[in-house]
Amino acid sequence: MPSSNGPTRVSVAFVSLLAIILCDPSRALASTDQIKSADTNRRSVSTSYPLGVGDKVRILTFDEPTLSGEFAVNADGGISFPLIGNVPALGRHSAQVADEITHRLAAGYLKSPKVSIEVVTFRPVYVLGEVNKPGEYPYAPGMTALTAVATAQGFTYRADDRHVYIRHGDQSSQAELPLTTTVKIEPGDLIRIGERYF
Repeated sequence: MPSSNGPTRVSVAFVSLLAIILCDPSRALASTDQIKSADTNRRSVSTSYPLGVGDKVRILTFDEPTLSGEFAVNADGGISFPLIGNVPALGRHSAQVADEITHRLAAGYLKSPKVSIEVVTFRPVYVLGEVNKPGEYPYAPGMTALTAVATAQGFTYRADDRHVYIRHGDQSSQAELPLTTTVKIEPGDLIRIGERYF
């Protein structure tokens, strides 16, 4: 005979959640507001930073589902788009790429194309050195050096927790910075925590 514990637990959880929302609707509103804020932040970043290899974008061509979808910036720094081929994207903002796709589609393919682009997946960051789990991690808008370290499960006991070395994806050298809450990280950055000297 099947156990009835599963449905009972689900029902209890649902009733508890409903009671929380009814007693304090601001909790539900706060969660919704946080989601909206994070989405707005992501959209803002996605239109204001230069695209790089590994970014994934969503391209929407109005009334043209076959010319809409998700596309990656390839190793050559371009986006392979139907009908018009490779569109340069490396170092360009999404609005610039959208303009070029619009112009190319208008030159013999569509009468009045309307194209929009947003970044759906940013290229990852790399956290190395004296952290508990060095490696590659997804970038999130608003990420700082400290949140990157937290993502890598914190400092080792040998870590210099006062300084951080950051190399941006388009640079060949790293910069040493004081490790504060204001040190921002960009997609593709390499973050390294050094060893402290006793």
